[in-house]
Amino acid sequence: MPRAQGGHSVPQALTSASVEEHARALNSHDIPIAGVQGPGRWLVAQYLPAALFSLKMSQATSSVGKTLLLPSMYAVKMALVDAGFRAGLTDEDCASLLRVLVPVDLRIAPPARAVVTHTFVKIRQEPKRPDPLKPYGSSIAYREIVHHWGEWRWAFDLAAGDERLAGWLVTLIPHVNFIGKRGSFIQFSGISRQRELSIEFTQPGAVRGFVLPSLWHIAVLDDFGPEASLDILSSYSSAKPKRDKHRTFVQTVIPLGLVNTGPGFSEYARDVQTEHAP
Repeated sequence: MPRAQGGHSVPQALTSASVEEHARALNSHDIPIAGVQGPGRWLVAQYLPAALFSLKMSQATSSVGKTLLLPSMYAVKMALVDAGFRAGLTDEDCASLLRVLVPVDLRIAPPARAVVTHTFVKIRQEPKRPDPLKPYGSSIAYREIVHHWGEWRWAFDLAAGDERLAGWLVTLIPHVNFIGKRGSFIQFSGISRQRELSIEFTQPGAVRGFVLPSLWHIAVLDDFGPEASLDILSSYSSAKPKRDKHRTFVQTVIPLGLVNTGPGFSEYARDVQTEHAP
């Protein structure tokens, strides 16, 4: 197995044929994986939102903080790496976990309804021209926060990894207690396996057999790039991640559509049809 920067193992890239072969095995055999009863290629974690959610779009500025309606794949995977540190994994194991998560397809089913509150808040920030007598000045910023009604579901494609991936996911998923901006708390409520995902889950724009729900919008969600590593993506690293190498951006169908607006808020709802996406 080749080595990544910093000496950590890099998983061998799986061919599409080997992934599909593994997926067929997972879907056809009723064999527990990491203690989770099958069959099913998708490991689905359920969470209940316990606080307001916020995660700025990648294009947002510090003063105009428009939010996504759900966490990105990057945010979820980094939350698992963070959970690994808190659960007592070694630095080397956490680095390996990040590498193992790189090829994993992750889909998210948001709660049935979401209400976005549009607010202006007073903030303190450093002036463009530093003044030792006034290190911070008063300003205003636009912020959005989301109230979710319902249950989060995160689906991880086990076909992209081995028993080690499944074992880490099952161990660490219950340790994730917030996602997005710090304070956006969630409560773990269960884990299961599924053969297929409904169109209540997100879909990458280029997915085969693409199906649009009746209510939806497009958002750009970030994910780990093919060369992502803990040495580069760590908040304590001086290295600068590069687009398409360490971090990728995916046009994604979000199964929530705008149904109502008013002074200071926007309401979104989810389609509840039962068709299945690939």
